[in-house]
Amino acid sequence: MITDQTLKKLTILSDAAKYDTTCASGYSRTFGDRSVGNYTSSGICHSYTADGRCISLLKVLYTNKCIYNCAYCANKVTNNCLRESFTSEELAALTYEFYRRNYISGLFLSSAIENTPTQTQQNIYRTLYLLRKKYAFKGYIHAKALPGADLSLIEACGYLADRMSVNIELATRENLRALAPQKSFESIAAPMQLLRHRLQSALPSYDKSNRPAFLPAGQSTQMIIGLGNESDYQILRTAKYLYQSLGLSRITYSAYIPVNENSLLPALNAPIPLKRENRLFQADWLMRYYFFDADELLNAQEPFFDLGIDPKTDWALRNYDLFPVEISKASYTTLLRIPGIGRRSAARIVHFRKEGTLTFDTLKRMGVVLKRARYFIVLYGHRMPYSDFYAEDLRFILRDSSAQQLSFFPMQKGVPHVYHL
Repeated sequence: MITDQTLKKLTILSDAAKYDTTCASGYSRTFGDRSVGNYTSSGICHSYTADGRCISLLKVLYTNKCIYNCAYCANKVTNNCLRESFTSEELAALTYEFYRRNYISGLFLSSAIENTPTQTQQNIYRTLYLLRKKYAFKGYIHAKALPGADLSLIEACGYLADRMSVNIELATRENLRALAPQKSFESIAAPMQLLRHRLQSALPSYDKSNRPAFLPAGQSTQMIIGLGNESDYQILRTAKYLYQSLGLSRITYSAYIPVNENSLLPALNAPIPLKRENRLFQADWLMRYYFFDADELLNAQEPFFDLGIDPKTDWALRNYDLFPVEISKASYTTLLRIPGIGRRSAARIVHFRKEGTLTFDTLKRMGVVLKRARYFIVLYGHRMPYSDFYAEDLRFILRDSSAQQLSFFPMQKGVPHVYHL
């Protein structure tokens, strides 16, 4: 049975977890606290799996009692806020009850550091162990690996969770020292390196699912956008290192929400544009799936994205001498670099042109967004009408008219972001 005391804790600790976006879809409809079916007040968020399925997760902190004093954090020790902690049995029972009632498909569990990182990680482990062993919980679990915690505990959690994340949050050592002096890059990298090593040597589980026994969904992290003087270029360079050297499966980018007054932070009335967060997600996608490098998208001379142009189109305009591309002959990787052509439409073009003659109508039916692609392609030597412009003119033509500041809590307007587990 879920008691009133447990529900009180849930209200406080689910609200305290909202700033972590490593699982969130970033979008929820808001009806007011008293409305019927208001799942957000109970800590339930919607997330998307890699194959596009939408699932509901109970997103909650184990505790918001913290010994750290990170300048940007709503739960820092010097903040005057309501503090609560679950017990492992209490949280496991609550999660199972929600799961049994079909409210959720899984759990996203994070935590502040109550006494020591190791003790807090042990509390997370106990919760996961009870869920998997006592309650035979088969749902999805995303758990935090805490910097500074005993690595053997983090490894043990990896055999119970589907995904773990260690939040790096800041892209440079300088900002980490200034804004989170009790943390270090070494303490953050250590669990990432452990998880990477275990993932590389993971064996299939003993059941018939053939899923890896250790973290089948890999590891992820979050970077906060707009803290200190970090540029988009620095953030992408750090992301490149995390993907290539530490084997991360996913990085999420979260526009900083001003919650504390500090001379090193944005003013409380000056939120970071969500368009900047969106551009970093798009650039991350280009690096992971479109064979782009961080140094191609930005550089030291141009360290920030143009908020009015998506990163792929921005790259194409800065390298306009490489265009137009002859669609009938271009390789798959070259097709991927053309604005308006995605992975699926590029594969369709390569397949279809072996068997028939391409036309602009055919390209449109294949999913090519000719509204953008028309300026960068030729087909058998021919361009589409009214598509030959200078790069400077195209930057104006293709500029996103919606490049404006959007609210974050709640996101009631604009196009919702899609975050992948």
